[in-house]
Amino acid sequence: MRFSVDPWDPSYGTSDDGERGESSAEVDAGVELPVGAWRPIPADPAVVAPEAVLFVDGVRRVDAQIWVDDGEGGAAPGLCASYAAGVVCCCEPHGAHLVEGLEHGVRHGVFTTAPEAADIATSAGTYRAHVAAARRDIPPMQALSLALQVDLADAELWAAGRSRLLGCVSDDLLVVDGPLHGRENLPRAIGFIKSHRTEYLEDPLRKVVGRLSAGERTPVLRIDGSWKRYSWYLRLPCPPGTPWAGIVRIECSAALPAEGAVLLASLSQTTLPRFASTAYKDSRAPQNLYPIGGLERQLRRRLGDPGLLYRALRRAAAGVSPGQDRR
Repeated sequence: MRFSVDPWDPSYGTSDDGERGESSAEVDAGVELPVGAWRPIPADPAVVAPEAVLFVDGVRRVDAQIWVDDGEGGAAPGLCASYAAGVVCCCEPHGAHLVEGLEHGVRHGVFTTAPEAADIATSAGTYRAHVAAARRDIPPMQALSLALQVDLADAELWAAGRSRLLGCVSDDLLVVDGPLHGRENLPRAIGFIKSHRTEYLEDPLRKVVGRLSAGERTPVLRIDGSWKRYSWYLRLPCPPGTPWAGIVRIECSAALPAEGAVLLASLSQTTLPRFASTAYKDSRAPQNLYPIGGLERQLRRRLGDPGLLYRALRRAAAGVSPGQDRR
């Protein structure tokens, strides 16, 4: 029996878990090349990498689950969470560095369906109230988690825009860790998807992905689903393994002309492979790019101590004011 081991940390699933699930989106695979001419596309040596690459990411942590009393014997569920967004700039001559001046990217929030929700002031910070609409199609906690994710995406959008005001150079490429949805209007931006939950290609086009060598990509395709975007697959440098080892999917705004999407695809080939991680340093190698992994660690440190925040929430629930808590 011949087999290969996926280097991706199994605690995160697998890098291509769920890729077999078919998408209901309309896919146009003939944007760059006719469908019958699909083939791996090598990097274009004429394409020059930008002077700076900005990596945007966010982290989240649930500090406590709560129940909001409605005063009539009922209660609504809630999540108290800390979350933050930031940007790492990789440029010459500074190398990789955290873009400072984004301290307001750290947020604390309480997410609940209770209409009477109010801010929760604690000795460790104030949790701003966010009222989420109740949904019947998903469990309440999942709806609250989605509301948290929406606000985290807003924090990432703010950080991305702010980073360009504070940036080193104007010739840059913005790499958003995850789908670009909601951030399509950012100029020179691409979304970087590390794992694959949806199948957008049918055979024989899907087999082109498996034949990619390191640094090669597929032709650009267009996906018209819940939102519209251009997309392509790229293989990052990695040891031989499964057919989809080291494969990432990248997307950009559908508002661009097709030529602009192809240019960004070529730029991603020139730029991203040099940031690919290795297995002995990162359990999600090579897809978890070094700048993104470093940014995640920095942001988690800035969220604050989870034990301290939990105890502060417990004291606030018991009616202890922040002023009393500090004595």
